[in-house]
Amino acid sequence: MKAILFPEFNDYYQSLENAPVIFDPVRKKNVSATPEEKVRQFILQHMIFKKNYPRALVAVEAALKVNRLQKRCDLLAYKNSMAALLVECKAPSVKITQNVFEQAARYNLTLRVPYILVTNGLIALCCKIDLLKGEFEFLAEIPDYGELVEVLRF
Repeated sequence: MKAILFPEFNDYYQSLENAPVIFDPVRKKNVSATPEEKVRQFILQHMIFKKNYPRALVAVEAALKVNRLQKRCDLLAYKNSMAALLVECKAPSVKITQNVFEQAARYNLTLRVPYILVTNGLIALCCKIDLLKGEFEFLAEIPDYGELVEVLRF
């Protein structure tokens, strides 16, 4: 298992009426700057500006059903209309444990994406999944969008 280490992330937030907010470039609005939201926005901006993910192909807090229960995954990146990368974010104070990874894996029972990323903004675990073989490989970094597209070609 390879942990991806991030440089200390910047706080892209401001205070409006004494409440810290952060601008979400996908939802195009300010949202409350909770610790988990700051991680979500950091990863979102990392994906868009460093890894070339088109912002129009990333969903924030994407709804899904898992065993008839309504859930939301933090980020979901698409290639056209096909889900390709599921991202589960936690606050920096939350350790990335097996339980966190299993939460993302449960979401993937419904989505069946080839990439899963779990992060607390300080470290991340990203794996590539061979859905046909039921095998996975931990990656040294988050794939850029070009790599993601290559894997999804039929």
